Amino acid sequence: MQRTFLRNLALLLVLNLLVKPFYILGIDAGVQVRVGTEVYGGYAALLSLSFLLNILLDLGITNYNTRHLAQHTHLMRAHLGGILAMRLVLVVLYGVATLLAGLVLGYAAAAIGLLAWLVLNQALAGMLLYLRGNVAAAQRFAQDSLLSVLDRVLLIGICGWLLWGRATGTPFRIEWFVWAQTASYALAVVVAFVLVRRRTGRILVRWSPGFSWNILRQSFPYALLILLMTFYYRTDTVMLERMLPNGALQAGIYAQAFRFFEALNMLGYLLAGLLLPMFSRMLRQGEDVAPLAGLAFRLVWVGTLWAALVGIAHAHEVMALRYTEHVGASAPVFAVLLACFMAVCTTYVFGTLLTAHGDLRALNMMAAAGMVVNIGLNVVLIPRYQAFGAAWASLITQVGTAVVQVVLATVRFGWRPAPAALLRPMLLGGLLVMLAFGLSARGTSLPADAVVLGVAAVVLAFLTRTLSWSELRGALRRTAPPGGAEPLL
Repeated sequence: MQRTFLRNLALLLVLNLLVKPFYILGIDAGVQVRVGTEVYGGYAALLSLSFLLNILLDLGITNYNTRHLAQHTHLMRAHLGGILAMRLVLVVLYGVATLLAGLVLGYAAAAIGLLAWLVLNQALAGMLLYLRGNVAAAQRFAQDSLLSVLDRVLLIGICGWLLWGRATGTPFRIEWFVWAQTASYALAVVVAFVLVRRRTGRILVRWSPGFSWNILRQSFPYALLILLMTFYYRTDTVMLERMLPNGALQAGIYAQAFRFFEALNMLGYLLAGLLLPMFSRMLRQGEDVAPLAGLAFRLVWVGTLWAALVGIAHAHEVMALRYTEHVGASAPVFAVLLACFMAVCTTYVFGTLLTAHGDLRALNMMAAAGMVVNIGLNVVLIPRYQAFGAAWASLITQVGTAVVQVVLATVRFGWRPAPAALLRPMLLGGLLVMLAFGLSARGTSLPADAVVLGVAAVVLAFLTRTLSWSELRGALRRTAPPGGAEPLL
């Protein structure tokens, strides 16, 4: 399974590094430049609102389905028709609830109209994720990797023409961006459905109350977890926009910084999507998950540490690569969010493992505490520090929840990592931090620092034995390295 993980992780990284950074930094940021920070901030707040009740679209079905089908793939056809019928009902429920929330929050008619389109986009995106979950559960990871970028490739083509290819001088409208998302998601859903249908054969979409109740009962813990985590991931922008007199502007500033964070975070999210069916199948077959969890975490540690140090040292330069307005305000927010990125990616490894194991009660208690802490911190920090305060609220919450998940996984699986296994990643981190400070003192450029720290991260990872050639070769050959792989960290 480690061999499968490494090869498909490489494919995921290549595809997504080719596509998604260009989308986020070229298309999404280009839209913000064209429509203005304040207009985009209003859109970002509506987008976050559409995410907050997104759980009603899914109710944990996708995560439950991926885990369950990875262990019982032969049930895919039997489940698919009934779950598709359920999702159609949930789309209506989600749409009504989200639009009512927009009215209660006092949004004007034009904003409600835009929110309605975002509701449709969320419904299509949720369907795409569900269909991709079926593909991944069948261990068709290459197909899933291609589907992970398809909607963005289509969106790049449509928005690229709208931004730079049109002959007319009509100013770009934020509605065009939303409608382009609708078309891209719809086409991607059709492709994903065709791939799933090729495996299952004829699909009969049929509503069955008994089947639906059974699925909802089993998926409810997943739904609760997603809901709680969504609140402490997505409340920041809504609270900024609603709490402050210049809320739309502050939400736009936060969105500028969050966009770069999101570009990196997509890679972590894809890692979780790759690991969930792998962990689920390994646990079902009674295999030891420690080597895969340890390897995934150490690869994540090396990569996120490099990205965070480069970004923090050159936050202003990174933001200035794409923006000319409010760079000074968004750069400190970006630096804090990069530190947050390391904690989030740790969650993607250990939280996914705990989800695959079915430890939903402990995860839900952790997420509930994280939600309370995050909202409380935002209430205190946003009025005083605005977007910068929201970033610190996220950092504190994400670090706390990541530590809890590492501890939970260690206890649950009875891991007893050797002191050396704990000290090696810490030594790597300390050496890279010192090198980053030294480079910063010399005033080296962003490209130079990125290259030097990148090379140093790889070299030091092997010198400190955070990673080892024997372990990687053993994983690719389906054999263990001499002496065995360290189980954790």
